[in-house]
Amino acid sequence: MSFVTSRELLLDAQTRHYAVGAFNVENMEFVQAVIAAAEEAQAPVILQTTPGTLKYAKPWLFAAMVKAAAEHASVPVVMHLDHGDSFDTAMRCFRAGYSSIMIDGSKQPFEENVRLTRSVVEACHSAGIPVEAELGKVGGKEDDLVNADDSPYTDPGQAREFVERTGVDSLAIAIGTAHGVYKVPPVLDVERIDAVKRLVSIPFVLHGTSGVPDDKVRDCIRRGMCKVNYATDLRIAYTQGVKDYIAKNPEVFDPKKYGAAGLANVKQYVLGRMEVLGCIGKA
Repeated sequence: MSFVTSRELLLDAQTRHYAVGAFNVENMEFVQAVIAAAEEAQAPVILQTTPGTLKYAKPWLFAAMVKAAAEHASVPVVMHLDHGDSFDTAMRCFRAGYSSIMIDGSKQPFEENVRLTRSVVEACHSAGIPVEAELGKVGGKEDDLVNADDSPYTDPGQAREFVERTGVDSLAIAIGTAHGVYKVPPVLDVERIDAVKRLVSIPFVLHGTSGVPDDKVRDCIRRGMCKVNYATDLRIAYTQGVKDYIAKNPEVFDPKKYGAAGLANVKQYVLGRMEVLGCIGKA
C-alpha cells in the first residue's frame, strides 16, 4: 500500500476487534525488520521513535527511511512519534513528515496536559495528521525519564473531559503497565478499560507492553485496546542477535553481518507479537 496516517488503521482495529502493533525502531535494521514482518504477516504496522531515539538520529532521517520502505511495501505503514515530550518535539516530527504524533503531557497537571495536547491537535489536524495523548501515568522508565512507582490510573470521567476538550484521536490510558523490564508480572486493572470505554469512544492505546503475558494482552484488546506498543523487547532481541553472532564469529568486523543477525531476531519477535494482536491478514 503506502505511507498512511494512523487514523484509519486504529478505527478499523476498533471495528474489527484487533490491535495494530506499534514498534519502536532504533536504526535502519529495525525499520527493515518491522516492515519485513508486516509484509510476511500482511498486517498493518506502526513504526515509532521516542525523543530519546531522536537524540541519536534526527526525525527527518527516520521519516525518510520509513517513507522509502513504505513505498515498496504492500501493507499500510505509519511513522509515529512516541511520547512526544514538548510542543517543539511534536512539531519537529510533524514538519519532518511523520504521519502520526503523540504528545505526552501526562506528567503535567491536568489543565496543562489539556492545553498542551489541544495545541498539538490544532497544529496537526490542520494537515490531517492524527494525535495520540496520554492521561494517567504509565510506570517504569521511558528513555531517560523515570516515572513514579505509584503512578495513578486513568480516571474515566476525567478521560471523557480530556477527550472532549482536546479533540485527540486516540488515548493511552494507564491500567498498571510500565515501561522497561518487569521484575515481577504486572497486575493490570483491565476493568478500567471497560469503565473508560463506557464514556470515551476513540481508540485506546496500551503502553509498556513488553513482558506483559500474551493472555493479558489479548484480554486488553477484547476490552478495547486498538494500538499496542512494544519497545524494550525489540531492543533485547536485536542486541541478543548481535551478541550471539559476534560470540560465534569473534573476528567479524563487518557491521552488516551482525546487523543482519539482529534484524532477523527483531523480525521473528514482531511476527510473534502480531499473532497475539490478531492483526495478521488485516492489511
